[in-house]
Amino acid sequence: MSNKKVKVGSLLLGDGKIYIQSMLNIPAGDVEGTVRQAKELEAAGCEIIRAAIPTIEDVRLIPALKNAVDIPVVADIHFDYRIALAAVEAGVDKVRINPGNIGGVDRVKAVADACRLHNVPIRIGVNSGSLERRLLEKYGSPTPEALVESALGHVKLLNDCDFDDIVISIKSSDVKLMIAAYRLLAKQVDYPLHLGVTEAGTERMGVIKSAVGIGSLLCDGIGDTIRVSLTADPVKEIYAAKDILRACDIGSGVQIVACPTCGRTKIALIPLAEQVEKLCAGINKPIKVAVMGCVVNGPGEAREADIGIAGGNGEGILFKKGQILRKVPEDRLLEELKKEIDLL
Repeated sequence: MSNKKVKVGSLLLGDGKIYIQSMLNIPAGDVEGTVRQAKELEAAGCEIIRAAIPTIEDVRLIPALKNAVDIPVVADIHFDYRIALAAVEAGVDKVRINPGNIGGVDRVKAVADACRLHNVPIRIGVNSGSLERRLLEKYGSPTPEALVESALGHVKLLNDCDFDDIVISIKSSDVKLMIAAYRLLAKQVDYPLHLGVTEAGTERMGVIKSAVGIGSLLCDGIGDTIRVSLTADPVKEIYAAKDILRACDIGSGVQIVACPTCGRTKIALIPLAEQVEKLCAGINKPIKVAVMGCVVNGPGEAREADIGIAGGNGEGILFKKGQILRKVPEDRLLEELKKEIDLL
């Protein structure tokens, strides 16, 4: 996690919490549809919301979003620095730009001055697919070193404009490249880092690539905010992000441990585990719940679980931290598990 703290709306990146982001994918001109999607994302647990603002006219989306949701709104802007200036005036909480593609130093300075005046941070977004030509010629391809040099160059541009409220992302669709680049960057800067595998793909593969890339870095202690990029409903990005955080033992919510079943299993464990997952979906306790297939190994293998169930023949057991609490008829396992979770 970063040492420098950057305020984004009411949030403080770098405070030790990992904030979940997503991006609206309704055309910016459809204000009503975009606002509706923003509300859905907030309800799902999104903590920072980003919107593409492709034209000056689309800046009207910002106050509409600010009035509709209580989470920070980020304007994603390319090429036209005037859009960034208008977005800041409209009350946006953060601006995402690539300082290298919005014109000369005077234009970068104009954006930096406006952001400083309104206490709006800037996220520098570097992507392997849009790396500067000089860096591609220098390194031969989008290497980790090339991505980091690009990011540091943009940081210098802003620092030279007396601006330092910076968040950095250096994304790639190549998972190994993304991991290596962020690790290299984290050694050289103290700014908060926004993690993501860009263009990760459709839901199944996109979640896997994001889990590997984002999860590896989080386990290294790198990253302050994350976005899972899926070619899917953005709400699914939020659920995936929550699952990645749980898998890394970060944040709140129930982490479920379930055995893969074997020939000893005498209970319909797969549907039972799915029922437990649904039961725990709305529970915001930082606990571990185990669903094990047999009483032989269940309590011992899942002794780290705060509460768990293990199947038998027509009945099961409830256990807590590896210690058996009581036997329960199979048809009441779910009900009794819920009671114990409520007591935790």
